Amino acid sequence: MFASKNGYKAIFFDLDGTLRHTVPLGADVYREKVAELGMPIDDEKNLEVSKWEHYYWASSPDLREDFKRFEGDDDAFYKNYALTRLAKMGATPEQAERFRPEIFKCFREEYTSENHVPPELFEILPNLRSNGYKLAVLSNRREAFDDTLKELRLFEFFDGVMAAGDVGSWKPDPKVFTPLLDQLDLSPNETLYIGDNYFADVVGARNAGLAPLLYDPRGVFPEADCARMTSFSELGNFL
Repeated sequence: MFASKNGYKAIFFDLDGTLRHTVPLGADVYREKVAELGMPIDDEKNLEVSKWEHYYWASSPDLREDFKRFEGDDDAFYKNYALTRLAKMGATPEQAERFRPEIFKCFREEYTSENHVPPELFEILPNLRSNGYKLAVLSNRREAFDDTLKELRLFEFFDGVMAAGDVGSWKPDPKVFTPLLDQLDLSPNETLYIGDNYFADVVGARNAGLAPLLYDPRGVFPEADCARMTSFSELGNFL
């Protein structure tokens, strides 16, 4: 089932949004709260905002500029992010200023989330290992996340785990991929990279010479110019 027709010897995975999901998703809570405050967002606008959100957090120039601008002041950073996100959702400056405290209150006092792993992975990952693939996780997190993988009951399946913070660079910078490839004695062209963020994962993997596979269960990138799946049950079709 999982033999590779494309010569892949390894599969690297993104973490957040790929192996690990947050339920309910913060973006859904944002949309629901803004609707409660009198500004419902239609599906087309919500998709537009989702694409912007993926772009922003993919080490975009906007994100890097905001980090510099608000260095050491997390409150100011997230206030600016909230105002920008609300503007992308269609709020006027006056609405954004009015909605922002209510959004913050919701996330501080009402929002609770749980981690979720797509259940098919608990069958797919051991099958991939038994078929000889090297498996690894490469995330844009700043710090090591072994404990997170252990909590998710995923750690045992992987031969390598690396945070971009360990490298000092962030996807889509192709340099992020090199240390993990070297650690596992792999070349880029024999490695498949799976992630949910087109701007970080697909662009980054492609620039580094890995084969990208976009995992898009929410349909954020229906017209992506790359291999794309909406469920891990489709993975065998891309090997």
